[in-house]
Amino acid sequence: MSQYNIQKFAVIGAGNMGSGIAQKIATEGFPCVLVDLDDEKVERGMQTIRDLLAQGVERKVFHPKQVEKILGNLSGTSDWSELADVDLVVEAVFENLDVKRSVFERLSENCKPNAILGSNTSSFHVRDLASAVKNPERLVGLHYFFHPAKNRLVEVIGHEGTSDEAYLAAWAAQEAIGKTPIWSSDAPGFVVNRYFVPWVNEGVRLYEEGIANIPTIEWASKKAFGVGMGPFELMNVTGVPITMHAANTLAEQLHSFYAPSQALVDFCAGDEQNWSLEGPVDESKYDVIADRLFGVTFYVASKLVDEEVSSIEDTDIGARVGLRWPTGPFEMLNDVGVERARLLAEAVATTHGLKLPKLLVDAPAHGLPIELVSSCDANVATDLRFNNPATMNALDKNVFIQFDGKLQFARATGKAIVLRSTGKAFVAGADIKFFVDSLNSDNYPSIAEFASHGQKIFRTLAGGDKSVVARAHGLALGGGAELAIACDWIVASPKAAIGFPETGIGIFPGLGGTQRLPRRIGMPLAKYLLYTGSILDAKSALDIGLIDAIAGFSDIDEVCLEWAAKAPSEEREAPTECPGEKWQAIWNFFDNYSVDEMLSGEADCMANPVLEKAVKRMSQKSYHALKLCEGLFVEGAHQSLERALDLESRDLEKAFMHPDALEGLSALLEGRRPGFAKPAFA
Repeated sequence: MSQYNIQKFAVIGAGNMGSGIAQKIATEGFPCVLVDLDDEKVERGMQTIRDLLAQGVERKVFHPKQVEKILGNLSGTSDWSELADVDLVVEAVFENLDVKRSVFERLSENCKPNAILGSNTSSFHVRDLASAVKNPERLVGLHYFFHPAKNRLVEVIGHEGTSDEAYLAAWAAQEAIGKTPIWSSDAPGFVVNRYFVPWVNEGVRLYEEGIANIPTIEWASKKAFGVGMGPFELMNVTGVPITMHAANTLAEQLHSFYAPSQALVDFCAGDEQNWSLEGPVDESKYDVIADRLFGVTFYVASKLVDEEVSSIEDTDIGARVGLRWPTGPFEMLNDVGVERARLLAEAVATTHGLKLPKLLVDAPAHGLPIELVSSCDANVATDLRFNNPATMNALDKNVFIQFDGKLQFARATGKAIVLRSTGKAFVAGADIKFFVDSLNSDNYPSIAEFASHGQKIFRTLAGGDKSVVARAHGLALGGGAELAIACDWIVASPKAAIGFPETGIGIFPGLGGTQRLPRRIGMPLAKYLLYTGSILDAKSALDIGLIDAIAGFSDIDEVCLEWAAKAPSEEREAPTECPGEKWQAIWNFFDNYSVDEMLSGEADCMANPVLEKAVKRMSQKSYHALKLCEGLFVEGAHQSLERALDLESRDLEKAFMHPDALEGLSALLEGRRPGFAKPAFA
């Protein structure tokens, strides 16, 4: 068991970043102390939080009762002695090394020896702070992104003396507060700022060189990168001096290439606070602007991977999650084509007397490999990680291909396997756009091929020589829930949520959901979950046997390894008894009545509001999908699992070729309620 059990947080610095970090921690249900030098600064930070939460209520992001609960998790103080029982502290003060060192000296005096101390620095090495900390093995960098109450990305950085135990605990704590952590070495700019600051600076260089005016650079950069704001608008939003400070820092530590352009220096020396974005757009300048911005991005991203600052995958995750770019630098590089990307990066490198990164020199013509599924040796087990948090790790053809290959490789090691993922979701389902595009192009065979591949992989997970454990730390929906129940064991975090929403989008769970689920939790409860699309929290899922264990983020990895050491599960037989009184009414109702009886009103809900709500939810689902589920339940109940799974493959075309499928799937993409065909008795 780790000595770091993180249950209470503190944030030092009540400015915009500090208050935002504290707000996010409290929103995720953890107590957090916001600390500053005096009560006035503390109150200002607390009021910032209250104002943002009030705006959230206006936009219907939060309910007033949620806000009350969030604020109940927060306390503010200028008395640093109140940090005595805190488990993790985040320093978020001004970017001044002496100021930060004095904060850590004070934290060392006021915090317990095993409190993890994290710095939100974006300009300094974490190691530069270590000498100011007692027990420096517990010091980590935790670089959050603006606005930290909304932006999920955090870079987790260890210095040479950081212990593995402290680093892993800090990482787990970020997952616990709903962040998407990525790894970075203790290097200038860490990961995202290393390429983002040069991207912004290059936009100013283009303006300085007279290549184009600001509106044209804004337009071209947004079009080329698919983003909502170009470099100048971004500087206006975040503060122009921040960009110059970051560029100066990178230049001091790396190379003059990173130095702020003269136009940026001159602007910061003047009286204006924001760049003017007004003026005509010259679309003929698109190519030269896009090429320069692509070249800078490809050069810097490749260079930081060369230097082992980060991986290709985490670099892309940083862009997609932290910057909200639709694609990461290496996805873009592959889209542009390796040969052209190499030429664009070489043009930038040559201009500044730099060498082309080895990653680009050696890149294969067909593109750089990007691991949507990666593997890692975890001693007694092999970890397989889904690496696409921007899509909530959605399953698609490429994911299945990589997952299949990684799974075969992992099995060859003779070890147990733990399936995990990056971001807030375990796996939130299949790629809905793929289904819609396939149906619109009259290409059902591509859907059948996708499902067949998924079925084939899922059939191999449980009951092998070694156990396969699903580490369901977050959302597991649709195909993700089917992936989890296809494993031998499921270990969930307290924040896990699992459900099967397919009938609400006009289809049925076609990767084993209609057959494995009854064998785990009993036919009546399986009907309830599939017919209503109800999503269960971790505790409810454990109550009915849908998952095997719940573990907090501080020990979920250890618990997964304990389950991985168990013998694989045997083929399950459907439970025939209700798991508890709480579920008895649901069990009896779904055991005794058919879909038609429930929807027509013939079934007696006995004025039970839970059952009435269930029937109402069923009435909003696709009747065709409900009937397909019902038929598969009945037909598969008395067959072996292997033969029962074949029934899903047989009926898949019936589901996807029915009009309800395209309607339901399209409605989900478009964010509207589907208009399903109603049964005759409705």
